[in-house]
Amino acid sequence: MASKKQVVELIALQCSECKRRNYTTSKNRRNTQEKLELMKYCPHDRKHTLHKETKIK
Repeated sequence: MASKKQVVELIALQCSECKRRNYTTSKNRRNTQEKLELMKYCPHDRKHTLHKETKIK
């Protein structure tokens, strides 16, 4: 039997420069349908870069 989709889902934030997944967070799909894009600190590049939403595998 298929499970019902949750309102709040877990997502990963991937760095746009080094392509590593540095952060995980949750997102309410009712309030924000588009993908998140945040300026976060990348410890591998050692600077603030744009992080985009990806699925958790």
